[in-house]
Amino acid sequence: MRVIRSALDYLQTRLYVARPLIDEQMCTDGKTILVHRLGRLVDAGHDGQTSMLELLDVHLDRIERNPAGIATRLFPFTRRGPRDRRAAERQPRVVAMDPAVAFGRAVIAGSRVSTAEVADRYKAGDSIADLVQDYARTRAEIEEAIRCELALRAA
Repeated sequence: MRVIRSALDYLQTRLYVARPLIDEQMCTDGKTILVHRLGRLVDAGHDGQTSMLELLDVHLDRIERNPAGIATRLFPFTRRGPRDRRAAERQPRVVAMDPAVAFGRAVIAGSRVSTAEVADRYKAGDSIADLVQDYARTRAEIEEAIRCELALRAA
């Protein structure tokens, strides 16, 4: 609550937002309150700090929102975490997590094919060609689904 109060105070006094809870679209990582200002991500809960937030901004860009601004889908990184915006933009958006699809589990985007199921079959000995045929997905999608699950379990 302290961080929320601090963020509201910062938005009202420093950024002159009359109604911050209504007028601002805020993001959080669970510890801070973030807002976009002048093309930068600002930590409103800590007097506008911006250090290290550029990296967080790269991750927040992989969240799709509906017209009301509510997060609807996340495209997790399936490869090594990017260090800059250019590297992040090159990362594929093949795997998606959407609460309206498969209870929010990771699936191949545009389908209901679970990445866990694909990876389990691959580890059990099915070839990528068999998985491509069985799920009617591209080779790149199947490989990305496997990469996503194997990287998650290795971490």
